[in-house]
Amino acid sequence: MSTLQIIDDITRRLGDALPPGAERLRGEIEERLRSLLQRALADADFVTREEFEAQAAVLAETRTRLDALRRALEQDEGN
Repeated sequence: MSTLQIIDDITRRLGDALPPGAERLRGEIEERLRSLLQRALADADFVTREEFEAQAAVLAETRTRLDALRRALEQDEGN
C-alpha cells in the first residue's frame, strides 16, 4: 500500500468518525486532514524496511569485524 493510499485511508476513516452534524463540512475537514498528514509524513525521516535491513546487515558485519580485531589486539598485547 502506497503512502498516498494510507493517507487517503486514514483520512476517510477519520471522516467516517465525524459526528452527524459535521457531515456538511466533511469534504473540507478531510482535505485539511489529508494535508496535515502529508506534511507530517514529509517532515518525518522514514526509511523503507529494505533500507533498514540493509543497514542492520552492515552493522552486524561491522560488529563481527570489530570483535575479531579486538580479539586479535588482545592476543597481541598478551604476547
